[in-house]
Amino acid sequence: MRLMTSIALALALLSPVAAAAQKLPLNNISAYLNGMQTAKGEFTQINDDGSISTGTIYIKRPGKVRFEYNPPDSGLVVAGANTVVIYDKKSNQPAESYPLSRTPLSIILAPQVDLGRANMVTGHTYDGTATVVTAQDPANPQYGNIQLKFTGNPVELRQWIINDGNGTATTVVLGDLQTGGSLPNSLFDTGSPGNAPRR
Repeated sequence: MRLMTSIALALALLSPVAAAAQKLPLNNISAYLNGMQTAKGEFTQINDDGSISTGTIYIKRPGKVRFEYNPPDSGLVVAGANTVVIYDKKSNQPAESYPLSRTPLSIILAPQVDLGRANMVTGHTYDGTATVVTAQDPANPQYGNIQLKFTGNPVELRQWIINDGNGTATTVVLGDLQTGGSLPNSLFDTGSPGNAPRR
């Protein structure tokens, strides 16, 4: 009985250390993001109103990302040339566009990600399965923040939540990302985002 008590006590003392050891350092996460030149994968998006969309994401760092939504959604979101364009194939209205720098997504699409930059990271925790990093543009915190979730061994980006400056939260859960390989720049053409073929 005394042995079991000693083991239980030892485990209780070790568990906070074990949990802390699982939290990925910011420099490891920065290195992972900087090493991701291209990536492609499926995603599930949970919108602020509770609706759910699915599709395929294409990432080409720096500065380029494309969200292709599966039917019945007709949306397409493309970032390139420092601009984000929201395109709705079913709408007769012009596409919406705004500077990439005004979205927290610009933090992970930057030419050089440095999460150690002063006042960029406002949260760095471990939730039991993943490291959660909350980051903002230190010069423009009014644009909102992005909450990134990473698993380790090896480091992988699993999810993000974008909290924009208007109080709207959008969650993107990523499937397994296929990194590396070539993605044509035409996928990220913000001038005619609906014309690039699916890959």
